[in-house]
Amino acid sequence: MSNTSDFYLTQADKCAVDAAASTLSQVRDRNLRAEQAWRTMAERLIQTEATRARQAAITAAKVEANATAD
Repeated sequence: MSNTSDFYLTQADKCAVDAAASTLSQVRDRNLRAEQAWRTMAERLIQTEATRARQAAITAAKVEANATAD
């Protein structure tokens, strides 16, 4: 995970703590929505990083195969 996805997850955890500590339902709901948004952003970034890593591995394998074929 990159620092950015770690940051997103840290923010989500903070929102969860804030929601649990809130006595006002609107504030709790806002924090729960924010938590979900941060987690969604983290998940998307993690998926993007994994896709990029797979594509880089495929490209490296093709380059290796072409170098071996020559």
